[in-house]
Amino acid sequence: QVQLVESGGGLVQAGGSLRLSCAVSGRAFSRYVMGWFRQAPGKEREFVAAIRGSGLGTYYADSVKGRFTISRDNAKNTVYLQMNSLKPEDTANYYCAARETLTITTIEDNFPYWGQGTQVTVSS
Repeated sequence: QVQLVESGGGLVQAGGSLRLSCAVSGRAFSRYVMGWFRQAPGKEREFVAAIRGSGLGTYYADSVKGRFTISRDNAKNTVYLQMNSLKPEDTANYYCAARETLTITTIEDNFPYWGQGTQVTVSS
């Protein structure tokens, strides 16, 4: 059973930074593509970033490219999302997700394992 627990959310002013963490239990963490998604009030959940198991391949939504960085520490079974230059429109509940695959994916339905989410609020 794979369990994911996010942390690091909070309230920050526009232009500020936050780093989200997602700790993953279970074996063979390096086999999993990890993704970050977010859902704002009244909106559908959307893709933010993904990283391959090796950490050598990443993919970002256009809305966060250049501001957010996804990374992972396979020794700690943890994936991170460094968020810089935050904007009010980044306000959302952020979820991490996992899929055992070699192929990076950005499709929500492709991820069978999800965390409970962590709230990020950016004030203007």
